Amino acid sequence: SQTTKGIWMARCAGIEPCTIVMDLEGTDGRERGEDDTAFEKQSALFALAVSDIVLINMWCHDIGREQAANKPLLKTVFQVMLRLFSPRKTTLMFVIRDKTRTPLENLEPVLREDIQKIWDSVPKPEAHKDTPLSEFFNVQVVALSSYEEKEEQFKEQVASLRQKFFQSIAPGGLAGDRRGVVPASGFSFSAQQIWKVIKENKDLDLPAHKVMVATVRCDEIANEKYASFVSSEDWLELEDAVQSHLVLGFGKKLSSLLYKSLSSYDEEATYFEDSVRSAKRNQLEEKLLQLVQPAYQLMLEHIRSETLNNFKNALTYALSEGQGFAVAAYDCTTKFMKLFDEQCQDAVIKQANWDSTKVRDKFSRDLDSHVAEVRTAKLSELTSLYESKLKEALYGPVEALLEGANDDTWPAIRKLFFREIDTAVSEFSFALSGFEMDEQEKEDMILKLKKFAREFVEGKTREEAAKVLYHMKERFTSIFNHDNDSMPRVWTGKEDIRAITKTARSSSLKLLSVLAAIRLDEETDTIGNTLVLALVDPKKDTSKNTADPLASSTWEEEANKRNNNWLPPPWAIAAMLPGILSLSTKFIPTVTNILRKLAEEGQTPVNTDAPKNNSNSSRITQGNNSGVSSTASSE
Repeated sequence: SQTTKGIWMARCAGIEPCTIVMDLEGTDGRERGEDDTAFEKQSALFALAVSDIVLINMWCHDIGREQAANKPLLKTVFQVMLRLFSPRKTTLMFVIRDKTRTPLENLEPVLREDIQKIWDSVPKPEAHKDTPLSEFFNVQVVALSSYEEKEEQFKEQVASLRQKFFQSIAPGGLAGDRRGVVPASGFSFSAQQIWKVIKENKDLDLPAHKVMVATVRCDEIANEKYASFVSSEDWLELEDAVQSHLVLGFGKKLSSLLYKSLSSYDEEATYFEDSVRSAKRNQLEEKLLQLVQPAYQLMLEHIRSETLNNFKNALTYALSEGQGFAVAAYDCTTKFMKLFDEQCQDAVIKQANWDSTKVRDKFSRDLDSHVAEVRTAKLSELTSLYESKLKEALYGPVEALLEGANDDTWPAIRKLFFREIDTAVSEFSFALSGFEMDEQEKEDMILKLKKFAREFVEGKTREEAAKVLYHMKERFTSIFNHDNDSMPRVWTGKEDIRAITKTARSSSLKLLSVLAAIRLDEETDTIGNTLVLALVDPKKDTSKNTADPLASSTWEEEANKRNNNWLPPPWAIAAMLPGILSLSTKFIPTVTNILRKLAEEGQTPVNTDAPKNNSNSSRITQGNNSGVSSTASSE
């Protein structure tokens, strides 16, 4: 039987890089018959499709012969090569066996000439009509002596030939200029698919086949790398850590993991079709980036949140150290925006082109919002502070001045008011300068402070006026019971009760006139005189044409300031005055007792005066019911 049947493959032992050898059934095997060329063409096509180097045995005596055994094979090889649709460079090594004494230098040119004739005679497609043989083949010629005649020399020559296959794909090697290589990891699948197409007697489109092989294998490699990354302990630890806190060096760590995964893909897929390899690599990269993007976004959120908290603390500390608000806010904002940018840069993933602008804008808005919030709070605190200072400075003195109401009360209040306002405004204005606000806003706040002071004095005046009945009674009682030296009055019976009563009443009305209107503006009024004329000396105003001032609903001078004139209108004062002054009747029994004692000691007989005293006492008692005015009149 023939030596070789079919196609045999084996790995060469001891040759690097890994080299696979195929042994094809001989073209002149006697079992095949002369006309059975189908397998010859199939095997030749398969060999050319998968091999970088094709060794063709030639008997030395066939060189130069028209009917040499391997000439049909060469014609088949050339025809098949043109069907592959790609100028794939293959090394054709002609091994001349049973070499005679004719030198190889003489045999090789003849062989090359025969090969060129066969190439020229092969019909070619229009695209390769003028394509030279060297575009498809790299022709090499070696010779071996006869094994039977020169065994030792034959073995030495075979060993020398074997050496040519070491580093055969290196530059200058037997297959150093090969193109369209299928990587070893895809060789098995590629060979199966090629043979399947050949057996189905289809045209073998090697470029399309390479794309198909590359697509399948690169898909498999990419899926393996993705699965490996997802289950990677380093990735799982990093993903878990970023769930709870900011991870320092996040970007570098994740970039390194992605680089390792993509590099591993590149290493395994490096020899596959470039376009397919790149497309599958991009898909893998995109898939990995989709996997890690949530962790990246969470990292940015941690950066924003933590930096914002640190900013708040820093601003609070700067303000507590007495730094001006505007300066503190600017310095802190600048510092922490820079820190935010640095931390975002630290989180950048080199393989991704993600834009953190939206997060940065949100962080910037957060800073501005907090600054505005703190500014509002600080201005409110500052306003409250100076309002408290004004309140403290005005409360006691204004209260005392109103309680001791006299002609100098309102001038004194105005002097106090404007002095404290000037002091407060000066200090307040200086404090506001640290906020670097515009003049209009500053002026509005100062006006608001002045308004507060005015409203406080007005409110205090209203508060005291609400107790005017009590104060008037107290003043009337005090003046009625004390002499000009503020000593308790000793009733001797010679006192001019009418004059004392009139004085007490006038003083009470003075207090009423002081509280009848708020006089923070230096404007004169006749409220006091009006009250005196209307209630104390009504007979002095005898003009019949003069309208009753107490019949009006407002003081004439205050008609345009109704908010200030909040006391009861004049007609109400007139109605309540008898009730106010009726309190003086509680002192009449005391006066009566004193007079009775004086009468008993200075007059005799007692019985004679008793009716008088009783009569006097009775009149005074009656005076109890009608008020001091009637008592004074009876005296």
